[in-house]
Amino acid sequence: MCAGAVTGGDRRGTPVKVGVTVPQFEAGADAAIAGAVRAEALGLDGIFCFDHLWPMGQPGRPALSSLPLLGALAAATSVIHLGTLVARIGLLPDDVLVSSVVSLDRISAGRFLTGLGTGDHLSRAENEAFGIPFDPARTRREHLVRVATVLTERGIPVWVGGGSPATNELARTVGCAVNLWDGAPTELAELAASGVEVTWAGSVPDEPRAATACLEAVRGAGATWAVCAWPRSLDTVAAVREQLGGDQLSRSEGPPTGPTDRRSVRSVHGVADGQR
Repeated sequence: MCAGAVTGGDRRGTPVKVGVTVPQFEAGADAAIAGAVRAEALGLDGIFCFDHLWPMGQPGRPALSSLPLLGALAAATSVIHLGTLVARIGLLPDDVLVSSVVSLDRISAGRFLTGLGTGDHLSRAENEAFGIPFDPARTRREHLVRVATVLTERGIPVWVGGGSPATNELARTVGCAVNLWDGAPTELAELAASGVEVTWAGSVPDEPRAATACLEAVRGAGATWAVCAWPRSLDTVAAVREQLGGDQLSRSEGPPTGPTDRRSVRSVHGVADGQR
């Protein structure tokens, strides 16, 4: 949902980082790894994985687990950022999730961005099918605060999936950015104007001019990142990024070496009844 240019702070001429999700709803990892390598070669800024036990509403289809897949993607790349979009609170115990993220950050030499979300009614069936408790939204938010706080204290950027006022305020309190899935430019601009860092994720049109207009609207609304759902053409997304003035990444830069030089982004993820 990229219609309509709205300004949420003067970001004209300011590069927006552009990433993509990888094709992980497959029986094997070849397509995801090849996509990640190609995205890095084209100069994109990030590659991201969902955290679902099956594609939404399609329990018969395969899904690669996000954290092991991200380990493989980290080993196959050297510069591009990697992240969850988003790691769902409750699928793993809090301490196990923190330990996994810390491990991935080390494996990737500081390239990791942690999207966190609490899930919503759309993901309840996944929990129940695997015997995983689906706690009330308030309890899930409390766990998210705990995980996000520990990770930010360790210098690992956190994205919180937002949407509801409660989740947006949670992100503000912890000091994370808010990430909106398919968020309209007006929503992005409102959050950006309130002083919260905001990032965007969603589907982008296949047609190059429409894709450019979409991401231009996202940038103009104040978003610092735009994460595109796996596109028909990575080349189109890379061309749009270049048109919008994206910074050039090169293997000669090497990965970030610590909190002081990592490219900081922070956010949390949720939709529908306020979570994701």
